[in-house]
Amino acid sequence: MVKAHVFTHELVAGRYRLVDVVHREANRVCWYGKGVDGAAQRPYLLTQIELPPDPDNDSALRTTARVIRMSETMGLLCPGAVATVVDTVADDGTLWIVTEWIDGTPLGELLAQEGTFNYVRAARIGLELLDVLEAAHGQGITHGELSPGQVFVRDRGSVVVTGFGLAGATLAPRLTAPSYASPEQARDERIGPAADLWALGAILYTMVEGRPPFRDRDRPEATLKGVDRLPLRTPVHAGPLTQTVLGLLRKNSRERLTRPVVREALQRVLTEDPDTLAESAPRPRLRGNYTAAWHAAPPWGRRAMAAGTALTVVTVALAALAATHRLPGFGTSSPESAPRPSPSVSAPGSRTDGTTAPSASATPSTSPSVISPSPSESLSGSPSASAQPSAFVRYSAPEGFSVDLPKGWKRVDTHRVGDLSYRVTFGASGDPRTLAITYSTVLGPDPVAVWRDDVEPELEKEGGYQRIGEIKATTYQGHKAADMEWRSTVDGTRVRTFGRGFLLGGGRGFSLRWTTPNAEWDTAADQQALATFLRTFSPSSG
Repeated sequence: MVKAHVFTHELVAGRYRLVDVVHREANRVCWYGKGVDGAAQRPYLLTQIELPPDPDNDSALRTTARVIRMSETMGLLCPGAVATVVDTVADDGTLWIVTEWIDGTPLGELLAQEGTFNYVRAARIGLELLDVLEAAHGQGITHGELSPGQVFVRDRGSVVVTGFGLAGATLAPRLTAPSYASPEQARDERIGPAADLWALGAILYTMVEGRPPFRDRDRPEATLKGVDRLPLRTPVHAGPLTQTVLGLLRKNSRERLTRPVVREALQRVLTEDPDTLAESAPRPRLRGNYTAAWHAAPPWGRRAMAAGTALTVVTVALAALAATHRLPGFGTSSPESAPRPSPSVSAPGSRTDGTTAPSASATPSTSPSVISPSPSESLSGSPSASAQPSAFVRYSAPEGFSVDLPKGWKRVDTHRVGDLSYRVTFGASGDPRTLAITYSTVLGPDPVAVWRDDVEPELEKEGGYQRIGEIKATTYQGHKAADMEWRSTVDGTRVRTFGRGFLLGGGRGFSLRWTTPNAEWDTAADQQALATFLRTFSPSSG
């Protein structure tokens, strides 16, 4: 099993810096990394695989050459659907495959976050995989390593496949993800296209059942033995895909369904259930391309580029949508450009103190496109469950979060960018302060980098922007987070903003952004209010 440790001071082959883990699978770790040569520092996907013992190093050299060659061939056959390998490095028993960054999320990561897919969504992904396999098999190429970790799902649902060239490059029957190996691989027999069809069946099974047909038993040999000898557990959630899955997972390779039969069965699922088809479109969860993403949605305070990344702290990767409208409160008007109360009077100093944040993790619902506060959404008059003093009351948002707010505060602005992100701004008449809460589904892995590389360049375009201190990595509610503070000028008033963004995983995350007149920043009332927000904010559990 490959063990992943982040050492940002170490480089792969002296050319690539590891930033964060994107996905783990048995004997494979995918990293988000950046090149260190030149000013561009382009993002890359680096896949780390442990090679079997090879005293003469012949196998490693063979593998690196084979992977490059296969990538070039498959790139011509399936442009845009197969990852482009730009470099391979074999170092001390480890193979590093460097591909161009894929603006998508590993299928295994999506399944880890969502549990299962409905059979229509599974059929759609299965058809795209079948297209790639059909092109490869037509040229005598067998993938041989297909698994959810080798399939990246883009924002619109299209897939990109990685891992061509690994099978047969070493003496190992299967280098990675042995629970997706075919029985003939488990027996270390010669494999062909039927092995890929087995893997396709295993992936379909995993998408609808939430687990592979044969579990990983920690040791590859034990896992492969189970694949070969144990009976298949019949799927219970596959619906009309059941017979297709069972036909692909026949132990005897000669009895498996053929590609034309599988294609017809998958297409039938898509055409016979249009309602489920419409509901099954996956949400975009792009990870890389920080600059494009920041323009794409509101990260920790920035404009929506196409449809956007909206995590006030970590907005990363949504280069796919193309629009240029701004999300209120994010972007060039640094603090909050949403409608705000008059900045002439400061709020009464009746706010409370707090320090620790409750632990929580959940995915807020993302329903209607723009929300206006309704009576049911306004602040309740009862104190929060956390026993805040009477100066604060608990607010539970329909989008999927709650926080204690000063009495009299309400939503002053709410905006969405499709189902990718939303931002809710709170304030009160006569109070110059605001709290903005942003949620996004398309975030990258490094909150500090988002503030630095995506948010700050936009803030610098505004008059009077001045960052205060360094951007600080931290932990919030057990999640990776980063804090940034800055001063700016809004409507002639000098204000100061504190932003904290944190990641929930799977591209999702929240940010809290507190803005107050600069002259009042150090008052006990303002410091206590900020501490209360940080202590009481919590994503909903549903």
